[in-house]
Amino acid sequence: MAALFFAWGFICANNDPLIAAFRHLFGLSYTEALLTQIVFFLAFASMSLPAAAVLARLGPAMLLRLGLGVICAGCVLVQLVRWAHGFEIVLLGLFFIATGVVGLQVAANPLAARLGDSRHSHFRLTLAHALNSIGVVCGGLFGARFILGTSAFEGGEAVSAADRAAGSQAIANAYGLIALLTVALLTVVTLGLRRREAEPAKVAPGSAGLVTVLHSRWALAGAFGISAYVGAEVTIGSLLTPYLAGRGGMSLARAGAYVATLYWGGALVGRLVGSWLLRSQPAPRLLALAAGVAALLCVAGIALPGTAAPWCLVAVGLCNSIMFPTIFSLTLERSDAGEAAISGALCFAIGAGALVPLLAGTLADTLALATAFSAPLVCYLYILGFARRCRGPAPHGRRKPPGVGRAPGRRLRADRVTDRSRTARGAGSAANGDIAPGP
Repeated sequence: MAALFFAWGFICANNDPLIAAFRHLFGLSYTEALLTQIVFFLAFASMSLPAAAVLARLGPAMLLRLGLGVICAGCVLVQLVRWAHGFEIVLLGLFFIATGVVGLQVAANPLAARLGDSRHSHFRLTLAHALNSIGVVCGGLFGARFILGTSAFEGGEAVSAADRAAGSQAIANAYGLIALLTVALLTVVTLGLRRREAEPAKVAPGSAGLVTVLHSRWALAGAFGISAYVGAEVTIGSLLTPYLAGRGGMSLARAGAYVATLYWGGALVGRLVGSWLLRSQPAPRLLALAAGVAALLCVAGIALPGTAAPWCLVAVGLCNSIMFPTIFSLTLERSDAGEAAISGALCFAIGAGALVPLLAGTLADTLALATAFSAPLVCYLYILGFARRCRGPAPHGRRKPPGVGRAPGRRLRADRVTDRSRTARGAGSAANGDIAPGP
């Protein structure tokens, strides 16, 4: 499970170096370069519900294997850029990779949330996403080194045919290495799950699951929250490298390394600290604090002059840390829809987040790059409202069986008190002649 969360973080983190690489190699606008992220969003929008149907019918083990296999196929498609130096070919391969990531997310998120005591689902899922953040940091450094670190990206605005060919080779080489790592992970997962294959869930896929989500206000509120979070995080991560390079007077490779280690690394630190805090603090309170601080940092990133603005946006990574797992687990605990349907709907909502980078790219092209960060600002304000709404008890949460969510020692003491009261009542009844004494 840990390797799976690491893997899709590593893969997705390479989108940010790709955006800077595509703008340099093909002279794209911000809006065009952000198609790299939008392809991922489209995969979530179109493939999440089919993935939920596979989860309901075949179980998480099969969906995990299918997801890793599709990621490998996408990495192979990217290799075509070696011979045809085109932006569109890489986008096609990225769509396959994103489809595989959808399968991993739909299967792994609810699985991690329910493995253990239900009281600690927020902590457990946040800790799992800390491993995802480690993958993001490693993937960002990998992309900055193997994609942006090549000589093809050291020149100015004018790019020669030789530089374009060298840059395309660097992209293909990077995704070739990712393919090899994914094949190794697929082998490990297949061998590890062979002896522990779970029974398929007895849930009929189809429109019924989606209908239950559409009639659950908590599922819809959580879906909007996931869209807002993912759109904001991806927008900042995608535009931060050129923003930091332009304001700080540094190369794209150096700026990309800073984004990987500090922005995405901040998410890693925040998830490790957040998973510890969630054992003692209410999840809605921490979520509201993170969203409020992120909104203030976005305001600073837009309004402050010089290098202070991009560094404020770098700090947003720390606030992003607990948002996805906390919104996901809060929705699972409050909605009365089926688990597979909720997981599919929340991953489907990731696709709706494509509107945020699309809007941000338009603002960057028409006004100024700094104004693009007003789109994430609106997203964090919505998440703040969602967190405040979750402060009360879960009105539509799933009923827990007796004893679930209580410490074993307390349950045993309660059982002993119950046994003593039953014995006392039985003795009193026998003395009154209501119960005949035994032989």
